[in-house]
Amino acid sequence: MSAAAAAGPVSDAAPAVADVCGASAATARCDNCGATVTGRYCAACGQRLEPPLHSLWHFSTVALEDLTHADSRLWRTLATLLVRPGRLTREFLDGRRAHYLPPVRLYLVISVAFFLWASATHEVRVVQISEPDHGPPKTVLAPLDEETFGARLPGESAEQHAERVCSSGVNYDGPWRERVQPAAHRACVRLVLDRGRSLPEAFMHNVPRALFVFLPLLAGVMMLMYWRPRHYYVEHLLLFVHNHAFLFLLLLLAGLGSALLRPLAVWISVAVTLYIAWYAYRSMRVVYGQSRSLTLGKLVLLSFFYLVSGTLMIGLVSLYSVFTL
Repeated sequence: MSAAAAAGPVSDAAPAVADVCGASAATARCDNCGATVTGRYCAACGQRLEPPLHSLWHFSTVALEDLTHADSRLWRTLATLLVRPGRLTREFLDGRRAHYLPPVRLYLVISVAFFLWASATHEVRVVQISEPDHGPPKTVLAPLDEETFGARLPGESAEQHAERVCSSGVNYDGPWRERVQPAAHRACVRLVLDRGRSLPEAFMHNVPRALFVFLPLLAGVMMLMYWRPRHYYVEHLLLFVHNHAFLFLLLLLAGLGSALLRPLAVWISVAVTLYIAWYAYRSMRVVYGQSRSLTLGKLVLLSFFYLVSGTLMIGLVSLYSVFTL
């Protein structure tokens, strides 16, 4: 009797202890917004519940976890983007989005990394046209250096040299000459004074902006090509956002690979070109689900428009970069 009585209070105490532990876990507060946290993440703001950082070792382990495990969406997204054409777009359209980075954030991060790399490694060249005494004019693609704008005459200042070069080298006689000629002359003077160093920087700064106009234009063309069955405009835009993020990432990796393996640079370039063509075809098949022949025909039309409009975009960006120096 006494043993049973003694056992009673002990068994009754166990649920009480569990209730206290559960209550303490349930009353955990988010350090960011103060809301009650019942799991590992705050349901109100999304911040992870963690103890305070008291040591360098704790800080290092948390940082390592953030890079390799906690935000594994980054690595999963990049791997899917590289080797599974159209999968990210299809997953997003089907509502399975939690495991991947948002499309716009992915595009911005990769494009910023690509253009920073391109700005640091690009080599600017200019087209030089010479008129020999006999025969047609000759065109040469030469590097932009000190010889491009010629040497200064004895006693000539930098400003006088720039005016002399541009007075003879800039003679526009087309439409809107009264506006274009002075602007072209001013741009030429600035280019000669800084030896053309500001032009590549302006061009690389303006190309990402132009893409925000170029991609919606491509999506509009895609909408005309996929009129039946009808698709929403955002579907096409999303595909181009993902495919251009893939393009920037692949070119970035190919550039790094070519720099490390110079003897294989040509083969890397050929492999990248073929892979980009297959990737575009496969992504259209995955997203839209049409037949091989129909998808291939639409890819040919899209490639033609892409080449023409892309060339026009590069030309307009070049002119804009020159006139806004």
